[in-house]
Amino acid sequence: MNPVIQTENVLYSFKGKPALAGVSIEASAGAIVALLGANGAGKSTLMRILAGHLKPQGGKARLLGLDCFHHSLALRLRVAYLPEKPKFFDWMTVAQAGWFASGFYPIGYEPRYLAACERLQLDPGKKLAELSKGGYAKVGLALALAIDPEVLLLDEPTSGLDLFTRRDFLAGMVDLAAQGKTVFISSHGVAEIERVASQVIFLEEGKVVLAGSLAEVRGKIRRVRTEGKPKTESAGGGKILRQESDGPWVTTWYLGGQPGINGQGWDESNQLSLEEMYQVLLGKNDPREVLA
Repeated sequence: MNPVIQTENVLYSFKGKPALAGVSIEASAGAIVALLGANGAGKSTLMRILAGHLKPQGGKARLLGLDCFHHSLALRLRVAYLPEKPKFFDWMTVAQAGWFASGFYPIGYEPRYLAACERLQLDPGKKLAELSKGGYAKVGLALALAIDPEVLLLDEPTSGLDLFTRRDFLAGMVDLAAQGKTVFISSHGVAEIERVASQVIFLEEGKVVLAGSLAEVRGKIRRVRTEGKPKTESAGGGKILRQESDGPWVTTWYLGGQPGINGQGWDESNQLSLEEMYQVLLGKNDPREVLA
């Protein structure tokens, strides 16, 4: 099966500063892909390249088998993109925003938009300028969902939404994935994303640090708790990411390899949450630092 989302060694720089440094990723139909990384990691730049708003300065980016930049017009009928900070005509009402956007899409867009507004509890008669940050974000979500897209590119879509709306939205993404649609989403809500994501990409300083299904990622990061002195060398071919001490016990996080357990101790790898993996992979602690 051909990947729905595919990049090969994508490069992009702003004023000589690399934003993406050889990013290669793949995602298939029906996947919910979580793009995780700190601010400035390159998440939004990658989103804009996939949406066809930026042309890669190197490498290739494809959606549904088509070049993202050169076929951006055709892809807009099949792909929905919601930027982190969407901007609309604030003098319009919620309903007028959907009416205006419907002129760029086939028949059926406006009814789907109004249905999405109802699900998101938006008042069709309210002006956009009067909406809260969360309400403004909901309009963007409704406009994106109204396309009935094959691929959704969502850059921090739940920012500003309350807890219950965020959960409803993420549950809706699961329903869309079940229909074979692909969701590519960046978010700082790591714990919430873990509940729905089927695939994870960790991005740091424009490079993919680790990528794969949740099960694959969990299989590559290991947390081992042992008694004795902190390790100073990698074990079993694995790289030491971080160490912490708690009395006589030392907890070591490894990337890759098969670190064994010497003496009394146990492997806690199956207990790792996505949030813990994020902190260990992308945290700024010295990987050899032992915290008292």
